[in-house]
Amino acid sequence: MATTLAERMSKFSGSPTKVAELKRQGKDIISLNVGEPDFGTPDYIKVAGMKAIADNFTKYTPGNGILELRQEIVKKLKEDNGVEYALNEVTTAVGAKQAIASTMMVIAGPGDEVLLPIPCWVSYTEMIRLAGATPVFVPVREDNYELDLDAIEQAITPRTKAIIICTPNNPTGAVYSEESLRKLAALAVAHDFFIVADEIYEKLVYDGAKHFSVASISQEVKDRTVTVNGFSKAYAMTGWRIGYAAARADVVKGIMAVQSQTTSATSAISQKAAVEALRGPQHDLEVMVEEFKRRKDYVVDRLNKI
Repeated sequence: MATTLAERMSKFSGSPTKVAELKRQGKDIISLNVGEPDFGTPDYIKVAGMKAIADNFTKYTPGNGILELRQEIVKKLKEDNGVEYALNEVTTAVGAKQAIASTMMVIAGPGDEVLLPIPCWVSYTEMIRLAGATPVFVPVREDNYELDLDAIEQAITPRTKAIIICTPNNPTGAVYSEESLRKLAALAVAHDFFIVADEIYEKLVYDGAKHFSVASISQEVKDRTVTVNGFSKAYAMTGWRIGYAAARADVVKGIMAVQSQTTSATSAISQKAAVEALRGPQHDLEVMVEEFKRRKDYVVDRLNKI
């Protein structure tokens, strides 16, 4: 009999690969399952990456990321999201995905429950299980995919440690209203649990919708919030694997500890490129968002005519 695997392997699974498998078999597949822009990374960002290589900026960096990138992230969060973080409250990660996975390892464990509004991105479930915690599924409202605050409140138990939200949402596209996020924040404060806010799609909003960062509500809400974001969606940098998390200092210190024992640090080259993504012109982002809107409107129109 073969040596058995760790028990945790029976409790979670890897990312689905069915589409890639079918494509390898020669099937004509239109893939709508991966959140990946079909645009190339903007030239000014690519040049920054190439310059980093030419300058031999190819060594290990601090576990939480280079200073200039963390400074740009702090500036971005203040200007775009209305949240002020200190430099020791921000850390880079190998994509927003790793930031969330590391966060789960830091804030949740065996015996804990993590609420998940569904439908949701499939990886959240497995990240929670990998941390040893239990996902608790809470349906969203059927009329507009908004958070169902009554259902969330009913799902809270003494073992509730956190809730993971994604706004704008993958897969529904819902942009959670400021009102609903304020109500959720009030529950988090009253019952003392974390809000892990995945804001990776914040720039992809349409039809008058406005993104609101839950951490901006108050200090007591910010202390219970882990804000996660990255560069994959807004800057078409999925393969660069660069994201970040912002939270109170002890949470960030924990995330850094997890990363230091897994990936050591984020790619130095990607960090330099990310600095320029935030500093540079946002024209390419605006063009991409407008094209996505054109496609969205076309699909909606065709569906409504069926």
